[in-house]
Amino acid sequence: MLQPQQLRVLVAIREQGSLTAAAASMGYGVPTIAHHLSSLERHFRARLVERDRRGARLTPLGAVLVEEAVQILARLEQAERLVTTQRDQGLTTIRIGTFASMGSQLLPRAIRSLRSRMPVQVEVVEAEPTGVVQLLQAGEIHAGLIYDSAEDPAFTSPELRMQVLLEERYRVLVAGGTEQHDDVAMDIAALADADWICSRHESETSDRVLRRVGRSLGFEPRVLMRTDDLNMIHGLVAEGLACTIIAPSAVDTRFAVRALPAVQSLDVRRTLFVRPRTTSPRAVVELQRILVDVLHAQVA
Repeated sequence: MLQPQQLRVLVAIREQGSLTAAAASMGYGVPTIAHHLSSLERHFRARLVERDRRGARLTPLGAVLVEEAVQILARLEQAERLVTTQRDQGLTTIRIGTFASMGSQLLPRAIRSLRSRMPVQVEVVEAEPTGVVQLLQAGEIHAGLIYDSAEDPAFTSPELRMQVLLEERYRVLVAGGTEQHDDVAMDIAALADADWICSRHESETSDRVLRRVGRSLGFEPRVLMRTDDLNMIHGLVAEGLACTIIAPSAVDTRFAVRALPAVQSLDVRRTLFVRPRTTSPRAVVELQRILVDVLHAQVA
């Protein structure tokens, strides 16, 4: 098995130009350096260093390996510093999954508040709800923000604890240049021949809502593109190329678009904080409380 010390020996040989000088720089004897080098060459079954009376120099394979070794050793040192710092400061690290629109609105403020209350590092993993739930069930994150339909939930599970943070009814996102006013409801039947932007995954909530409403009106929505990139979605809609179903909190007012209520009954989208039913780190429970307080303050 490859050992970090073997890589350090190779780096020292390159820098010092001989086994004797490398040994001196590392505080070892020459036999120890030679042992590590031999083990490294046996591992790769290749000669990595050429030695003669003038000293030692790396072979082409040795030169390739040493460049990678420098990066590997730097990452190891960074990891050691991170763990040592967190140990000495009593820090914990939690990983939170989130979908882009709500995560960017809520999490930065909540994380700042959390860190003012306790020593904690927060890693944010961006994914759509299906991905967040998968990461949670695999144990790769501690908690997440997801969205789901209030009328037709897809993420109910006895293994997960969920709390509703926000409810908002879906709207139809159309180009800002249309004749519709912001308070005039859009008849989705009039969009039977329109192109639609849908999620990358057909099981996502907005896709299921659009298919249900379209089929109730006798048409199958025609998909122009599947993407979860909000900038792309808004850009396509602003150019009048397509329309989409969207929650009001996800609307980007920098684009020339309008989010109109629908004549038909569109589902209510719930934003939820989700975590395992097993015991969660104290920082996760505290983050959940903070998110609830942040949203209540916004509503008030």
